[in-house]
Amino acid sequence: MAVYKDDPERLVSAARADDESSFELKLRPRRLQEFIGQEKAKEQLGIALEAAKSRGEALDHVLLFGPPGLGKTTLATIIANELNVGFQQTSGPALQIQGDLTAILTNLRERQVLFLDEIHRLQPVLEEKLYTALEDYKLDIIIGQGPAARTHVMDIKPFTFVAATTRPGLISSPLRSRFGILLRLEFYSDDDLRFVVERSAEVLGVPIDQDGAAEIAMRSRGTPRIANRLLRRVRDYAQVRGTGKIDRATAEHALKMLEVDAHGFDELDRRLLMTIIEKYDGGPVGLNTLAASLAEEEDALEEVYEPFLIQRGFLDRTPRGRVATRLAYEHFGLPLPRRGMLF
Repeated sequence: MAVYKDDPERLVSAARADDESSFELKLRPRRLQEFIGQEKAKEQLGIALEAAKSRGEALDHVLLFGPPGLGKTTLATIIANELNVGFQQTSGPALQIQGDLTAILTNLRERQVLFLDEIHRLQPVLEEKLYTALEDYKLDIIIGQGPAARTHVMDIKPFTFVAATTRPGLISSPLRSRFGILLRLEFYSDDDLRFVVERSAEVLGVPIDQDGAAEIAMRSRGTPRIANRLLRRVRDYAQVRGTGKIDRATAEHALKMLEVDAHGFDELDRRLLMTIIEKYDGGPVGLNTLAASLAEEEDALEEVYEPFLIQRGFLDRTPRGRVATRLAYEHFGLPLPRRGMLF
């Protein structure tokens, strides 16, 4: 179906996307000292940044990995800000041909930061082209075609390559070995998330007390991106049906309306667990079967929903498939099955 430029649904969707992007940018910290949580990663990165600045060199290439929404893109921009250099961003799926990558690499400025999101989705032929660029700051360019084709080696300026992925296991060993700094981002504690919510509320000018921030933090799945999204929705509720200030009672009512429970589970989390319990007797069930039952993409389940459920002990991955744990049955008030397969 054709979509015309004056299509009202498309215009509303585009406006909403722009609004969400500007919201995230407004809340994103710009300096390492402003970044909340991830203390181990921050310490390693801080030392590397200071050393690179003192030597006047480009920072070693950095690989950031972990579940979505934990601050990988934010840390990439912070690296550029701390080094006071340019920043360019792209993603693995956006690079389709060798000319795309060649154009980006040959136009980089001295010590510039190049950020590549979803590097696990980069095409193998482009990945191989990166090897010499990352290691020797050289780029092999093929000029001509057929028997007349020849290879020309072009020097590129020293730069810092920052890559992010939610699936580090899909990155090949040769590419992984080109990174000097590997930083794993973990789910946030409730205390760290409370600080994130309080900082975001201050930036947005939203009055909030400590209990209200703690309630939002507790239901944010250990993820700052979700915490900021919930803060925005609770702010709307407080302005329309409350006094404008977010306290615990206001947060509880707003989050109940949004169907976000005390564990941070939303509708899909509950459907996922109940599908395993009711349709497949608690599991094991394969990922593709589970995705088909829920009418969801396998990648979304594996990268977005499962990591949090596994970390909190409600779901287990086994060689035979996904299994609902004892905590999942207790959460829904269901009797445990009479078999010794629950964890």
